[in-house]
Amino acid sequence: MATYSDHAAQQDPYRVSIFELAAQDQLRDLLSPVVRYVLSVFAQRNPRYLLRIVNHHDSLFALCMWFVERHYLLTHGGSFTETFYGLKRRKVLGRGRGGVDEERTKAAFKLTGKSDQLGRKEVTGSLVFLVLLPYLKTKATDLYERLGGGVDADLFSSPTSTSSSPLALLRNASLNPSLLVRLKLAFQAAFKLSYPYANLVWELLLLVYNLRYLFGKSPYWRPWFQLLGIEVRRMGQEDYERLSSIPTPLTRLLRAPRSSPPSTRPPLSLILRRLPALVPALLLDSLRLALPLSIFGFRLLEWWYSPAGGSSVLGRGHKPGSQPALRVPRPSAAGAGDDDAAQQGTCVVHGGKVDNPTALPSGWVGCYRCLRALEEEVEDLALGEGVKRGTGRLRDPKTGEWVEVGRLRRIMG
Repeated sequence: MATYSDHAAQQDPYRVSIFELAAQDQLRDLLSPVVRYVLSVFAQRNPRYLLRIVNHHDSLFALCMWFVERHYLLTHGGSFTETFYGLKRRKVLGRGRGGVDEERTKAAFKLTGKSDQLGRKEVTGSLVFLVLLPYLKTKATDLYERLGGGVDADLFSSPTSTSSSPLALLRNASLNPSLLVRLKLAFQAAFKLSYPYANLVWELLLLVYNLRYLFGKSPYWRPWFQLLGIEVRRMGQEDYERLSSIPTPLTRLLRAPRSSPPSTRPPLSLILRRLPALVPALLLDSLRLALPLSIFGFRLLEWWYSPAGGSSVLGRGHKPGSQPALRVPRPSAAGAGDDDAAQQGTCVVHGGKVDNPTALPSGWVGCYRCLRALEEEVEDLALGEGVKRGTGRLRDPKTGEWVEVGRLRRIMG
């Protein structure tokens, strides 16, 4: 198998550096938190319409990104964030060959009569690893945290949650659950024990591929690129000329009617007939402008609601009798005269000092143990009378909305 040489890697202007690849990958990871944060802020003011969307954010976001990534893979030859950095994906001739020399690779494609552009197989495979794999990993992480993983039970878990863990229920001789319940508990216990090791192996595999790509030993910086036979390259002059030759949705919308001079403006009726078919493409192409604006808005909202941000400064420095520009909504009329600054640094449950701070989706912070103690419990008749199990959700002490336990986020500092 042929490998990159250091000299060839330095002389190849189309080879992407590992820092660019890591930057676009980090940018993709920021998209979901940005959308979730913006929706959660607006959901506090319009919970009737947006709360369900926020509660099913992961599934809806993955569905939307499937269409977004498919559009950019077919049109631009790369993922959404890759095209933002001027990168593309292309097929290689064989596994482990290709990309050493741009001109030689193009000549090889011409001799074989093939194209290096992505085909249906490569597009479908890219969608699986761009959208489906991160979605499954997110769901697996949420399930692991919902089962009590990732934290020390002696420090964070409530007294009832330890005895109701899947492994503890299986070992309880006084219970006589059905076969289906036993299989479910066995799966949950095996998943909780094996998930950290599987995640460690996965991260080590990615690290190996990153190091091999960094030192020029492989053209693939991710294992699924080698599986699909594609690599990431910088876009060249030919790629930009090809993209400029493709008419944009706006150009097709304002294109002159047939049998008319090119400078003729189409009538309004023709524009309205074309608009429904071109609206999806217009929205997808406009995302390239919406991406930097959304990230800027996310950082602005994060600063605004921070303790040292504009909301706190304006709230503390307002004149007597006047209202601040933006105020956190009160749960009730009681205590309406309290200052918001008095609640900062205190637990949302018991009102004291926060130990192991954990944030709710609404933005309020409390102790992890206090929040987990609020988890709803129901009697599990399949395991016997008097045995209670957590439902995996709790009620927000401030907003009163139901929150999944997996959506609690511990603050590391």
